[in-house]
Amino acid sequence: MAEITAALVKELRDRSGAGMMDCKKALAETNGDIEAAIDWLRTKGLAAAAKKAGRTAAEGLVGVAVAGTKGAAVEVNSETDFVAKNEQFQEFVGTVAKLSLDANGDIDALAAAAFGNGETVAEKLTSNIATIGENQNLRRTRALSVDQGAVVSYVHNAAAPGMGKIGVLVALESAAPADKLEALGKQLAMHIAAAFPLALNEDGLDSAMVERERAIATEKAAESGKPAEIVAKMVEGSIAKFRKENALLSQLFVMDNKTKISDVVAAAGKEAGSEIVLKDYVRFQLGEGIEKETSDFAAEVAAAAGVA
Repeated sequence: MAEITAALVKELRDRSGAGMMDCKKALAETNGDIEAAIDWLRTKGLAAAAKKAGRTAAEGLVGVAVAGTKGAAVEVNSETDFVAKNEQFQEFVGTVAKLSLDANGDIDALAAAAFGNGETVAEKLTSNIATIGENQNLRRTRALSVDQGAVVSYVHNAAAPGMGKIGVLVALESAAPADKLEALGKQLAMHIAAAFPLALNEDGLDSAMVERERAIATEKAAESGKPAEIVAKMVEGSIAKFRKENALLSQLFVMDNKTKISDVVAAAGKEAGSEIVLKDYVRFQLGEGIEKETSDFAAEVAAAAGVA
């Protein structure tokens, strides 16, 4: 058998665009014949899948799963919303959401997890790219758990059970009855979906983000022409407002717009006869932070036709 060198694998990868492990396997199957290996990749749909990998995938689905006192969320992207409605894609997201419970927020561990039929999650995703016909991406995952209590999930505008555009998990630590925790968790999750908190509490807010807000507030206050001591108070007031409005526990509950979330949780605990601690939350919104490509269709057609 021919020696499968790193240089040979790299050459095949450069020529086909397929993944390193797929290239290594192709060369092993074809006794190191690079042309035959390219054909092998093409017959498996892997080369075609790799060529699609450069396209922006900003649509797709967020999936959530809960088992006992643990929950997990995952985001799988596609290029178009049409694919997000594809049954094959939805089945993949649903399965991966359940597998993410054991990945503990590790995206690499999730990609390497056994999907079924001898394939890993990553291999199944590659197969889906080839059969569905557009780029897809396993973007992120996160898990929550409590020692006692409940992790409650919510999906806003669900496309199918447990998946949609916004997925939320709420971790409640408590000895309160399960039905009380479930009801509170659903209300809090709906609030989180709508209010988009940036951290659980004010101390958890990103310091760089707070400093950017401070710089903006300082510039605005300076334009007022007021004395320096007044400007300083205006800036601190703006920062205090920003912290309050963006930390979950200090936000006003969207259902009455007057009660702080921390007070909502405390009242629920008192009613249930057992303290409830809002331990953590997850909010995944599909495509957040992904810069979508824009294209000029007329220009694309002209370029394809060789028109200047």
